[in-house]
Amino acid sequence: MKIIVQKFGGSSLTTKERRVQAANKVIVAKREGYANVVVVSAIGRIGDPYATDTLINMAKEVNRDVIPRELDLLLNCGEIISAVVLCQVFTGLGYDATVLTGAQAGIITDRAFTEARILRVNPEKILKNLKENKIVIVAGFQGVTDEGDLTTLGRGGSDTTASALGVALNAEFVDIFTDVDGIKTADPRIVKNARTLEVITYNEICQLAHQGAKVLHPRAVEIAMQKNIPLRVRSTFEDSLGTLVTNYGDTYNTVEISSDRLLTGITHVPNITQLKIFTNKSENTKGLELKIFRAMALSNISIDFINVHPHQVIFTVKDDDALKAEKIIENIGLTAEVLPGCAKVSAVGANMAGVPGVMSKIVEALTEENIQILQTADSHTTIWCLVRKEDMEKAVIALHKKFNLS
Repeated sequence: MKIIVQKFGGSSLTTKERRVQAANKVIVAKREGYANVVVVSAIGRIGDPYATDTLINMAKEVNRDVIPRELDLLLNCGEIISAVVLCQVFTGLGYDATVLTGAQAGIITDRAFTEARILRVNPEKILKNLKENKIVIVAGFQGVTDEGDLTTLGRGGSDTTASALGVALNAEFVDIFTDVDGIKTADPRIVKNARTLEVITYNEICQLAHQGAKVLHPRAVEIAMQKNIPLRVRSTFEDSLGTLVTNYGDTYNTVEISSDRLLTGITHVPNITQLKIFTNKSENTKGLELKIFRAMALSNISIDFINVHPHQVIFTVKDDDALKAEKIIENIGLTAEVLPGCAKVSAVGANMAGVPGVMSKIVEALTEENIQILQTADSHTTIWCLVRKEDMEKAVIALHKKFNLS
């Protein structure tokens, strides 16, 4: 039995016409000989009646401090409604379909309500229904603890559901259907001539996702990598194959990988604050770095862009956490130089490792546009630059152009 997992985001299910388009994607795969597992998100986005954010706001209008366990009970409703509605579309088209909640689909999670992680998957009920030639529709974004409490998987949780089921079922493909035709070399709202990538590695898409690209959740990619299950990011409204996420070589066609493709894409994260902490004026600087980082961790503040020098510590936080972070530093007895309103621009590419001149081209591109680089960091596949937020879009465009990504 050849199994395919097909996930549809909320924007693909907002109207009757869109739901029929989504159903037709499933029917095409079924006619090609696949057994279909369909994963759905809640219908629509914020403002739509059953969207996740709408349900969250409904609860918080009564009391802003919603108990996470009870909030997860409410949030489970959005995907269940979506699944049942789509099931009726298949029934109307003459196909036998059935709906399973995340719990019924065998998705077992830990007890981190609203941000649960999948521990294991028991696909027995899914396989039973597939053997009966049914289209199995699974409510994404949700699971259940060993104690029977319902949970949700956090932002991008339906992608994670699809990927986990793909691994558990040893699927041929996991298709992530959305309202774009694949993964772009940059945000098309900023770079008008951004190109759709035919193929990208697991590592590259993880980096793009972690650095601001919102097409695919990085946790979903990490799960798929466990069994090398190919992911395809596709449009519900077009017939293209979209972007294949895999290891190079595991492609459905011969793909020419150009040796001069140093970068795969440019991405960005706005609303960042830089903090510089000088420790050289302290009589006893021993252990201050540990105090700083431990205090941030205990306050649940995520830090990034970390540079530690003998008498200086530099890092960034989200703008929303900046005031809290500054007060923590003051409580330690230090002073921070704070620069709010920054943005991180990232250049991602698996082929840049060991290649001379990549950083030189990045600096050249930004210098030509009079963009000040406030801080940099790098890994084997990514170079990050911190710039002022007002320079963010200009920086993305400049780097996209400099590396000929159009």
